[in-house]
Amino acid sequence: MRPARRVKTLAEDAREGLIEPPRTLPPKYFYDARGSALFDRICDTEDYYPTRTEDALLARYAGEIMCKVQPRHILELGSGTSRKTRHLLSACEGQEGMIYWPFDVCREVLEETGEVLMTDYPWLEINPLLGDYSAGLDHLPCPDGGCLYVFLGGTLGNFEEREAITLLRELAVRMSPLDRLLLGVDRVKSVHVLHAAYDDGEGITAAFNRNVLHVLNRELRGDFQPDAFAHRAVYNEDAARIEMYLVADTQQQVHLDELDATLRFAAGETILTEISRKFTLESVTQLLARAGMAIEGHYAPENEYFSLLIAAPQRNVHVAVI
Repeated sequence: MRPARRVKTLAEDAREGLIEPPRTLPPKYFYDARGSALFDRICDTEDYYPTRTEDALLARYAGEIMCKVQPRHILELGSGTSRKTRHLLSACEGQEGMIYWPFDVCREVLEETGEVLMTDYPWLEINPLLGDYSAGLDHLPCPDGGCLYVFLGGTLGNFEEREAITLLRELAVRMSPLDRLLLGVDRVKSVHVLHAAYDDGEGITAAFNRNVLHVLNRELRGDFQPDAFAHRAVYNEDAARIEMYLVADTQQQVHLDELDATLRFAAGETILTEISRKFTLESVTQLLARAGMAIEGHYAPENEYFSLLIAAPQRNVHVAVI
């Protein structure tokens, strides 16, 4: 899909975020084909509750959600392998004219997933969209009939407040009165539960985190030694978010040929690779309101670990400028 605005390249993000401390990279670079496969494995670990909890909510309420919204289209931001979206697709089995628009940054994942879905749902029209939703949503297709926009996995939590509001606001102004957003958000909970979820005993999350170094080596001709970096996940209570870091085990230096730059790491120095914000029902309600949306439906398990929200665009509502 054609971007609405220019997005920084990996080389630009690396030059801006890695040359000098504090070092950071956007989490979107995790998700090449290998990273997407590793994330799917994380979702199957015992302690990673978000996917399991959201999947159970979708399995239980997909029929009710589809009946309430009655869309002709499902457009999913960051669709990945569409594993949880299958509940929504199955809930509209055989519905004539149903169209699924998976939107993702990884071509390989889109192609492989599209082939599987076409086999499993032969009645469904599938129109993949390749692109980066952080580049803006101005050129999203404008489906005729109601559209259910889907943003699952707590991915909104990977955005800082301003970035999250910008993304949601861009979506809200595109939505017709018939359209709805199905949003999955992770909730504030026990620090012990959060730490276990982001540092599994099998080391899959650590491999996923280190995968960004493989991406840098391949794309920027670097010589990172991924095993020389430890995975660390900490909960920042003041910001209500998990922060994932790569931590240099020893003093070392790395060269990135594409940048003609040498990075010098002291032992213990970190790269911030991801944030994952956690919400209360009040905080996500306020965030949506600032973006011009209001909650129409809320689904959560008894332990309130996770929320599925149906949000509608609000017309003639003052949207705060930040």
